[in-house]
Amino acid sequence: MLNILKYIYLAMIVITGAAGFIGSNVVTGLNKARYKDLVLVDDFSRPERERNYTGKEYVAMVDRREFPQWVQNNHRYIQMILHLGARTDTTEFSWDVFKELNVDYSKEVFNLCIEYGLPVIYASSAATYGLGEHGYEDSHEIVSRLEPLNPYGRSKNEFDQWALSQEHAPFFWAGLKFFNVYGPNEYHKGRMASVVYHAYNQIKETGSMKLFRSHRPDVKDGEQSRDFINVNDVVNVIIYLMENRPASGLYNLGTGKASSFLDLVTFTFQAMGLEPDISYIDTPEDIRDKYQYFTEANMAKLRGAGYDADFTSLKEGVKDYVSNYLTSTAFN
Repeated sequence: MLNILKYIYLAMIVITGAAGFIGSNVVTGLNKARYKDLVLVDDFSRPERERNYTGKEYVAMVDRREFPQWVQNNHRYIQMILHLGARTDTTEFSWDVFKELNVDYSKEVFNLCIEYGLPVIYASSAATYGLGEHGYEDSHEIVSRLEPLNPYGRSKNEFDQWALSQEHAPFFWAGLKFFNVYGPNEYHKGRMASVVYHAYNQIKETGSMKLFRSHRPDVKDGEQSRDFINVNDVVNVIIYLMENRPASGLYNLGTGKASSFLDLVTFTFQAMGLEPDISYIDTPEDIRDKYQYFTEANMAKLRGAGYDADFTSLKEGVKDYVSNYLTSTAFN
């Protein structure tokens, strides 16, 4: 533990991956919602991520390697665990890395929640859906048939299957299948940062943007589509589930509306006050047969669980991200 608790808190919320992209935004959202008794869990040895948690209100920081023992020592004071920490690099192909960090570690956290009666929300991924052969419905019945395209997606689906197969479970748990999340605090993610982030930087540097050409006759160049969701909407859903605790299980977390890369890049140009200058390059052959041309979350389950807030439109989300974060030197 990096900080020693000086007081006993009876309702701590634990966030793993708290120095990362989604985790740090969740910390900010919880603070805005007046949750201050937070425990941040991560590998805090990376100085480039320090600004993601600087200025936040929390009661302790715990190294992720010490976290399981910390839970055993402090479980009686925990209200909820938000397990958002994971290895998310889709270009990493070592299964051992994902098995250790995304599968085995998550099993350990989940088992601690079972043992001590702790509710848990954890990060799954839309990468579990592969090419979408079985659609994008968060039904438990299709999980065993899904065919992820890379070890990252496989690790998330393997854990989902394991969680669903357990005889015992936390009294409330939710696995959130994040679709394409974008927003502030992703500057450290490199190649894994959102398309908005990369588009902004490419346009800023060159004045133009290159997109992958379509290699399917039924899809025009630039019309490849994803379900892009603003990280603020992700935070709102997590807080809703934390406070309301509907039926346990897997939940899609997208907007339910796919948008094209062409639209996304056009909105980015507009937010930067520039005329679009877009050209196309061939999709690299090594990923061409695994390239997703369409993703769109079926949001019926979350809506049925009572979440009725509107999701941010891609145009407004890009405008806010570019205008209020990416163009500010504090966030570049």
